[in-house]
Amino acid sequence: MRICRYGDDRLGVVIGDKIHDVTDIQTEIRAQTPYVTICDAVIAALPQYTGRLLEAAKKAPGIDVASVKLLSPVARVPKIVAAPTNYQDHIIEMEAARQAGGSKHTAKIGTDGLFLKAPTSLVGPSEGVPVRFPERRTDHELELVVVIGKQCTNVTQADALNYVAGYSLGLDMTIRGPEDRSFRKSPDGYAVLGPWMVTADEVPDPTDVPLELKVNGETRQKTNTAYLIYNVVRLIEFATSFYTLYPGDVIYTGTC
Repeated sequence: MRICRYGDDRLGVVIGDKIHDVTDIQTEIRAQTPYVTICDAVIAALPQYTGRLLEAAKKAPGIDVASVKLLSPVARVPKIVAAPTNYQDHIIEMEAARQAGGSKHTAKIGTDGLFLKAPTSLVGPSEGVPVRFPERRTDHELELVVVIGKQCTNVTQADALNYVAGYSLGLDMTIRGPEDRSFRKSPDGYAVLGPWMVTADEVPDPTDVPLELKVNGETRQKTNTAYLIYNVVRLIEFATSFYTLYPGDVIYTGTC
């Protein structure tokens, strides 16, 4: 199932090139969720509501995907966790800049650890990226994004996929410069997510997902998650050794 948010915070199920509105179910789920709960209510409720969402989608008229403003498929993200230098090609690409800038980072994910982006940096693909410092280099970083579905901590690799609600595409937008990594990656709009979330059952093998980014028809990035240094299950294990993850937390897995 493909789930999107669009318009003025409406929830849709995407079938082909049509969105089928299921906002009434979103409203019901949110009404039942205490305000103090640390999660995205819809993501947390998916296991119990999948059948109803699909049935409601079948009855709802279709709206052209191209006719709506797509928001982030996760409305309330507790944390945005991101992986640095998780493809060998990117490590090689950034080596000169790292040396020239006197970076404190080792380019070894196990040593440098993961980092956090501000939840307020999250936007959907139709919202745009307001470039904060046009005089500085700003990079797009195409990534597979993991959406966590259940609260978890100290998870083993063997169990990791049991806590995944689904996957999406993301852009970890980055301003190059000497400041702390999270600081440079957290301006408004610098975490693009979407166009929708694909539920985990649709991606049986997250270690074999091709990714490609084009700018005005020109390929700028192209890879496969097979080349990740820390794959999805290792990232979940690593993240949960430090954090409790909650439904709606997202993990940006790194760029090529």
